[in-house]
Amino acid sequence: MVNPVAQDTLTIDPVAMNIVNRVAAGCDLSGDLNFEGGLIVQGRLEGHIRVDGRLIIWTGASVRGRIRVLGDLYLFGQLGSPNGGPHDTSLECEGMVYVSKTGVSTGTLLARRLQMYEGAQLKGPFRTLQTADRLPVLRDVLVEPPAAP
Repeated sequence: MVNPVAQDTLTIDPVAMNIVNRVAAGCDLSGDLNFEGGLIVQGRLEGHIRVDGRLIIWTGASVRGRIRVLGDLYLFGQLGSPNGGPHDTSLECEGMVYVSKTGVSTGTLLARRLQMYEGAQLKGPFRTLQTADRLPVLRDVLVEPPAAP
């Protein structure tokens, strides 16, 4: 017998996903932060944050501030303040955003694509990024090597 209500599954494998950074449960980290490689947040993270890889916000974790993710975002916890508005937090994601049934976003979310699972809460605005929307940051620009003579 086929179950009429199919359940989606989202598998997280930190090793395969190159998640090399972690803010553990019980930890609070704030400031101007740059993470090379993926990041999993199980505690609280706040500030101007750049992740050169995937960002996973775990159940019970919270992230606030101005965030730029150069990979995908997996939201199981809280993005923005629970009582905050769209100007409290903004996140720009160069990849796909996955919002699980426990995920809550109260901030402004900008991404190429969005997938929400049943029970997910998107309380702030969402905008789809187009290729032309991305403004280069100096360290993001790849310098072409000079042509050989």
